[in-house]
Order: sequence, then C-alpha cells, then structure tokens
Amino acid sequence: MEKICGAVGVRGSVSPQSSTTARLLPLSRNLSQCGVVSFTRLLGLSHRISPRTLTIHCSTSPSPLVTASVATESSATVIDGKATAKQIRDEISVEVSRMKDAIGVVPGLAVILVGDRKDSATYVRSKKKGCESVGIKSFEVRLPQDSTEKQVLQFISDFNDNPSVHGILVQLPLPSHMNEQNILNAVSIEKDVDGFHPLNIGRLAMRGREPLFVPCTPKGCIELLHRYGIDIKGKRAVVIGRSNIVGMPAALLLQREDATISIVHSRTKNAEEIIRQADIIISAVGQPNMVRGSSIKPGAVIIDVGINPVEDTKSPRGYRLVGDVCYEEASKIASAITPVPGGVGPMTIAMLLSNSLLSAKRIHNFQ
Repeated sequence: MEKICGAVGVRGSVSPQSSTTARLLPLSRNLSQCGVVSFTRLLGLSHRISPRTLTIHCSTSPSPLVTASVATESSATVIDGKATAKQIRDEISVEVSRMKDAIGVVPGLAVILVGDRKDSATYVRSKKKGCESVGIKSFEVRLPQDSTEKQVLQFISDFNDNPSVHGILVQLPLPSHMNEQNILNAVSIEKDVDGFHPLNIGRLAMRGREPLFVPCTPKGCIELLHRYGIDIKGKRAVVIGRSNIVGMPAALLLQREDATISIVHSRTKNAEEIIRQADIIISAVGQPNMVRGSSIKPGAVIIDVGINPVEDTKSPRGYRLVGDVCYEEASKIASAITPVPGGVGPMTIAMLLSNSLLSAKRIHNFQ
C-alpha cells in the first residue's frame, strides 16, 4: 500500500495476485450434481424443534444461481456474506489480472483517514487487506485529529489528478470541526467509489438515470439477495433506518428492483406493524436486538446491517457482536437471514473493490 502520513513521502507496492469482472456473477455452489439437494437442520434451543427441509435447485448453466425454498418451519437459511464476498473477490482478481495483462493498468484505491478512531483504523486495515487480496494498488493518507479541512481537501485534489488512482474514499466519520459535505463533494464523481457524491445519489433516485457508483453497503445487501435467488420484484420491503450511508440508498435500490418500499425510523408510528408486513427487511439502525421475532412475518428475508457490541462475560474480549435483529428469534421465523458477524460486513469491502475495478475500466474504456 502507498502510505502518506501528513507530508511524509510515498512508497508503493502492488500485490502479485491477479484479476475480476465489475459485473458481479451469480454465486456458484459445489454441489455433487445439478438437480435437487435436500438439507435437514435441527435447531436446538430451549426445546426441540421439528426439522426443516431446504430444497436447492441448481441450473446447468456455467454460473449456477442458487435458489432456496423453505418447506417447513424451524431455522432460516443462512445468507453467508463471508463466502459470497470471497467469490466476488476471486472474480475481481481475475479481472484485475486480465486488465493488467491487456493494457498494463492496475486499478488504484486511495483512502484518507483523519484522526485515531480505532474502529475507523480497523476498517482502513480491512480495505488495505482487501486490495492486496485482489491485486488492486492501494494508497493511504493518515492525518492527525487536528488537521485542517484545507489539508484534507488538498489530498483529495491530488488524488483527483493522479492517473494511478481510480477510486477515492474518505473514511467517515470526520472530526467535528470539518464540514463533511464539503469534503465528500470535493471527490471527483468519476472516482467516488463510495457512491456518496450528491450527483451519484441523485442519479440513483431518478428513474432512467444510472449512477456511476452505488454506495457499497446497500449494494452488498442487494447483491446477497440476487446471489441467493431471492425475488425482489413486487415484494413488500421495509428498510429500518434512513441514514445517507445505508438506509436511504438501500430503499432507492429496492425501489429500482420494483419492490414496494416502506422506511421505518425513530419517528415512525406503529413501526412493528409496518415491519410485520415485510417480505424483505433491511435493518441498519445500530440498536442491538431491536427487531424481535414477534415483529417478523413468517417466511420473511432479513438482511441485518447492524453490528453492535454487547457485554458477554464468557467472551475473552468481554463482549460479542450482534445485529439489529434478534437472531435466535428471527431464525425460527424467517426463511433466510444474514448472520452477524459474517453477513453484510464482508460484502461492503467486496463492493468497494468492485467499484474500484469498475472505475478503472470506465476511465480506460476497458471492456
């Protein structure tokens, strides 16, 4: 990774690993044969639950799409974001190598981190590791907490003009003395791989317009639904939370997929009643176990974006991570659900890498 600390010099390295497609491919499964495979799973909690049969149909096409149908009650299908993200990274790696071999260009992603928040530093390390795993060149700027907005804008300007950089990400949140809107708006729309530029969000909201990039976490949510063969068209979808980062763009993406959308937020009346009508739930509010089993329609599909630490004296760390949805209760009612961790989280970084590849292809007109 190229690393720039304040005014410190630049050093670069490119991972030797190879290439993928910015067009994401269906998740394939290693099944012994195509046709019908049945899995029976028992969920042992406080009482015994009858087994549930899951039927998976695998097509004979080169990239089989996995579809799941629930036969009885019991535990939900686990939507494995970790495995799906791994396959997407493999696809990206193939395309990065193909691009490098064909035109000598390696996609580049620049990340700007201001301050010393541990969670932000962890995210940046994960992004660096992701870049290395697929062969994308990474650049990093680390600035102290008391840096000025002008300093951050200067680095953004430099990356906007750097032909080796195809994607720019400013790690949020920024220190309180900085104007987040000014800084995000300074990122060139052609390199806005986070998808937060107002023109990208505006295009996402308009019918007949296409954003250059879609925000990574919402994009990962929809990709999971696609790869698990979950139909969105005509379904009732409820998004819990209305943040600019996840909630609002997730609702816009579901609308583009012809779902009927409701957004539940802190001022919503009869929220449980609205959630209970949902065929698809995307929750992104950061409240541990807020959505209980009683709020879930039988057979609903749940994408849980929340990742919340809760005290756990049995854990070596003293805490464990849970989602916004009470997994133990929801998994007995839903037809499919993402775990926390291992669900949406890995997909966010996979989508960032996908957007970076897409940007490099677009800039260099590479098909």
